[in-house]
Amino acid sequence: MTPPIGVDLTDEQAMAVAFRHLASIGFAENLAGHITWQPDGRAEMYVNPWGLWWQEVTASDICVVDENARVQRGRWDVTPAIHIHTELHRVRPDARVVIHNHPYYVCVLAALGRLPELVHQTGSLFLDDLCLVDEYDGEVDSRSRAAELAARIGTANLTILANHGVIATGRNLAEAVYRAASIERVCKLAYDVLLTNLKPAEMKWSDMVGMKASLIERAADVYWAGAARMTIKSDPSVLQ
Repeated sequence: MTPPIGVDLTDEQAMAVAFRHLASIGFAENLAGHITWQPDGRAEMYVNPWGLWWQEVTASDICVVDENARVQRGRWDVTPAIHIHTELHRVRPDARVVIHNHPYYVCVLAALGRLPELVHQTGSLFLDDLCLVDEYDGEVDSRSRAAELAARIGTANLTILANHGVIATGRNLAEAVYRAASIERVCKLAYDVLLTNLKPAEMKWSDMVGMKASLIERAADVYWAGAARMTIKSDPSVLQ
């Protein structure tokens, strides 16, 4: 038994909590970034409106778009980069949630055109599941460009975009949020270790395989529940 969130969240409330939590830990770059959630069996998806910072999003702000990025419900428009999400959802049935933003330490490594070295057990979450798109070629603002990006990402659940940012996916909101939160810490740790100019101790691949399974199956839901509790306690208006 683990501590529950304590309230039953609607889909929109859960989305708002995700935005607020990731912003609170430094994952968001002011008004940049977007999260989409395409619930199982549905073509439409939830997304944040263009122009609101993640730390101010509430449940009533969440928009709904169809599989071609046309707004079906919501008070505002959505980002032109929404196609990054629609095309990933189109070709990846497992990617029910797609998170994109420009967290600082991810962007440090993105500027270097490299993936983080996995030097800590939390990094096991990304074992054999990292992709690097190593060329920056401008804004992904059309369906055709987004389809090309989705093809390059393939089956990876975590992609670093050179000189740009990161894309994290998951089978559900808890899993995707946990990956997004974890990659920023993994990149910060990898960068700090890099600065020492020392060779880090190596972990065994077999040990990392077991840890990865544990983190995905056990840690993600527990992390999400704690993130939701603290977010709601900090500002209950997120649920409005």
